Amino acid sequence: MIQTKCKRRGARRLMFTLGMWCLIFVAGGLNAQAAWRTLDKVRVTRLTLGDRQAFQLDFTNGGHGQVFFITPDVVRVRINPRGALGDEKSYAVEDRGTASQAARFTGTDAAPELVSSSGVRVRINLSPYHITIYDRENRIVCEDDGARPAMFDSSTGEFEANLKRTSETETYYGFGEKALPVSRHGQRMVNWNTDTYAYPAGLDPIYQTIPFYIALDKGKAYGLFFDNTFRSFFDTGKTDERRLSFGAAGGELNYYVFTGGTARSPKKVVSDYADLTGRAPAPPVWALGYQQSRWGYYPEARVRKLAADIRRYQVPCDVVYLDIDYMDGYRVFTWDKTRFPNPKNLMSDLRAQGLRTVIIIDPGIKVDPNYSIYTDGKQGNHYVKDASGRELNMNVWAGASAFPDFTDPKARAWFGSQFKVHLDEGVAGFWTDMNEPATFLPDVLDEPRIFHHPGKTFPLDTPHAGDGRPDTHRRYHNVYGMQMARATYEGLKRLRPDERPFVLTRAGYAGVQRYSAVWTGDNVASWDHLALTIPMLTNLSVSGVPLIGADIGGFSGEPPPELYTRWMQAAALTPMMRSHVETGKLDREPWIHGEPFASINRKAIELRYQMLPLLVSLFEEHTRTGAPVMRPLWFEYPQDSRTYLIEDEYLVGGDILVAPVVRPNQVKRRVYFPKGAAWLDWWTGKRYEGGTEAEVDAPLTHLPLFARVGATLPIQPIVQHTGEMKDSDVRRVKVDERAVFPLTR
Repeated sequence: MIQTKCKRRGARRLMFTLGMWCLIFVAGGLNAQAAWRTLDKVRVTRLTLGDRQAFQLDFTNGGHGQVFFITPDVVRVRINPRGALGDEKSYAVEDRGTASQAARFTGTDAAPELVSSSGVRVRINLSPYHITIYDRENRIVCEDDGARPAMFDSSTGEFEANLKRTSETETYYGFGEKALPVSRHGQRMVNWNTDTYAYPAGLDPIYQTIPFYIALDKGKAYGLFFDNTFRSFFDTGKTDERRLSFGAAGGELNYYVFTGGTARSPKKVVSDYADLTGRAPAPPVWALGYQQSRWGYYPEARVRKLAADIRRYQVPCDVVYLDIDYMDGYRVFTWDKTRFPNPKNLMSDLRAQGLRTVIIIDPGIKVDPNYSIYTDGKQGNHYVKDASGRELNMNVWAGASAFPDFTDPKARAWFGSQFKVHLDEGVAGFWTDMNEPATFLPDVLDEPRIFHHPGKTFPLDTPHAGDGRPDTHRRYHNVYGMQMARATYEGLKRLRPDERPFVLTRAGYAGVQRYSAVWTGDNVASWDHLALTIPMLTNLSVSGVPLIGADIGGFSGEPPPELYTRWMQAAALTPMMRSHVETGKLDREPWIHGEPFASINRKAIELRYQMLPLLVSLFEEHTRTGAPVMRPLWFEYPQDSRTYLIEDEYLVGGDILVAPVVRPNQVKRRVYFPKGAAWLDWWTGKRYEGGTEAEVDAPLTHLPLFARVGATLPIQPIVQHTGEMKDSDVRRVKVDERAVFPLTR
């Protein structure tokens, strides 16, 4: 099961729960002293409201639930094992309605069924309770394990549901941001947003919680979204290779099954998930350009020199970031006037050079009676309080700080209004950090500083408003960062309704794409982390978040020239391209290692700018269909099982195949070309047939890149920033043997 709410008893409770499972199933019955119970017997009532049908579930142990279709291809299951169902409020689901849809009742009294207009069928077995979902061809999409029904702990609120794996070769994708291999089969994953500086590959959890996955087997897919904001888990065959299970430390067993339509396709699954949780609004075009960042761009003279160097080296660039150094003593919404005496003039001068400025904003607001932002928030009663009712103060960069309760609409509106001063100064975008929420451990700590130390966030009994559903941090921890991004996005929209906001967040929950871009946090300057970038980003993509990226070169540490250059190439066509580094380390500008690396890095960025019309069109496609911009190969080619485990290639839309070099000292690499298309080498025009593998040249000087035969690609000349883009300069290139290579010539 998952770890409990109690900090000191977490590990002990985990071992106890696992032990209880062993006792339960070895003995064949419940231990008399255990609080764990099964959802075993159920009475099903057929509900008809107008033209809408649903099953009402009433369990013999007092639980209640409902099963119904929200679309002909999407099933919703809601169960409260301890009583009546709660309200419909969800931070993940867009307000487009999730009411039951027209269906018909069939089946028997012992196994009633609900059938949608598309032929998807839901069967309920009454004793013991379990649910099976069939597609229109009468194939099982997914089913509960009747031998191990859902279980819950009546004393703690924890529960676990079991789904039987339909095949031993089923693979799993999504789950948001995980530092794990591309397919998440055979894993046990926890959802609990955590500040994990310099996280190693395999560490879980890290910064984001998106409890949605896509299962794929023999070309057929389905998806499942577990909408529960408590600490939760998924076990995809780690504990028992025959079963997938998931559960949470509280709340309801509330999940949606996306059957994938007639074709059972990943595209339909992702589209239906996007219909439920929302699509990202089209970003400002400048946010798709190259972005230059570091912790340590100060004072103003250094920023001005950076801008001059960007243009002197002719590196296409649209954005310069300022980290926490710009603030007055880490007070958000202020400037250090010694370092930045006239921010408005600086923003204006950078803008004249085609450069926008993005600044970091943390949730912690310094406790200082002479700081107007703090006193205004205190007077407005916008800060989180502790369990005793006193203002919660915890240490972050600014020292003792208060924190807005972003689950309170009044606090969100107040926080969002504070951006006016920066917008008036000319700041273009905002980067919300430390919003897991993260807090600092004491300088002296008589215990290990483990990645997931419970003292790195608010106490779990901290109350939150919950948008009218008050509860503790146990319920709202995982949505705190998303609601900070929401407060920022909605504030910017109110202040500048005619402009597209740009918000970048470190923490989030399912649906975060409606408000913000996401990056993969404080990664490491290592070849392992470069390789990890691709499975992390492709899985975030199919989890509904299109505008994503990873810090080029690694935030922590210093990459050697070859690593930095290969990382620059690998990131050239990811949805967001940002170079970033922690304080005290070597700069991350593309020219920092001298020649030949400077020219090679510039070439990678120039490739991106030539492809910007394609990226813009793919974001427009996302707003229509929910399709990701950066795609794993299996997303486009689910019938080709050889694509299922490929971790070092990705697609840009459906027409560009990127095969970066992610290991040192390589000048050749193996590339698999997915079955169902032919591919031309971007640089030479050499043709490769689908379903084949080849060793291709991969000198340090360029990125291995291939275009799908038959595609038409929008390409533009090299520009130095997006302000120089003109629709009249975009040409549409047909990819065939008659094309001129490189295609961008």
